[in-house]
Amino acid sequence: MPPSTVADVLRSLQPEPGRPRLTWYGPDGERVELSGAVLENWVTKTTNLLVEELDAAPGSRVVLDLPPHWRTVLWALATWRAGACVVAAGPDDAAGAGADAVVTDRPGRWGTAAPVVAVALPALARRFDGELPPRAVDAAAAVMTYGDALGWVPDPDPAAEALVAEGVRVAHRDLLAWAGAPAGPGARTLVTAPDVPARAQAAVAFVRSTLAVLGGAGSVVALSAAVAGELADDPARRARVLSSERVEVDGPVG
Repeated sequence: MPPSTVADVLRSLQPEPGRPRLTWYGPDGERVELSGAVLENWVTKTTNLLVEELDAAPGSRVVLDLPPHWRTVLWALATWRAGACVVAAGPDDAAGAGADAVVTDRPGRWGTAAPVVAVALPALARRFDGELPPRAVDAAAAVMTYGDALGWVPDPDPAAEALVAEGVRVAHRDLLAWAGAPAGPGARTLVTAPDVPARAQAAVAFVRSTLAVLGGAGSVVALSAAVAGELADDPARRARVLSSERVEVDGPVG
């Protein structure tokens, strides 16, 4: 049966644990490849952090203030696995009102009473490179201290909100329908981060496309907007990347 929940999607990674499921091309030549086992492990550790340290549960609202990025996918999946709601950050910090946690790569922006989780985007970062607000959690240091097995996590309320973004509200039971069917079920699929000014809109679109591919038993090759622009200007290099990554479906854009 096809997956109907995020938990189902994560379980679907287990039969082929060594298969690449999320490959990221970022700035400065960064390439990150997560197998099914590694992707599931990252999401499990992050879910445990959300539940055990931040008390995330059904009804909790977790603001994601991150750009289109592989780490954004992890935090969204973990928030949903905990049964909580992803709130996309807008151009100001109004989304922080009523939030139970804020996950961000720019923690100094958030003057909120909610706990702040500072996310370092570079793959090899071992700590957040910058000043942290009082009591902020450094994700680079904290996530890896949590268990590889999922602890106690309540089942999501299917009718509860899973995503709140500008003009978009999605319940947990509708997440995979919202993501849509992949262009090529089971295929190695190129997903490009949208090059749009509104980064929250871009991040939501990027997560949506990635969830669609993973939900269809596929594998994602994700390009940051900057890398996509570079490859668009160099068709020969783009062709080499797609060939080396064995991309079967060329698209979509976030």
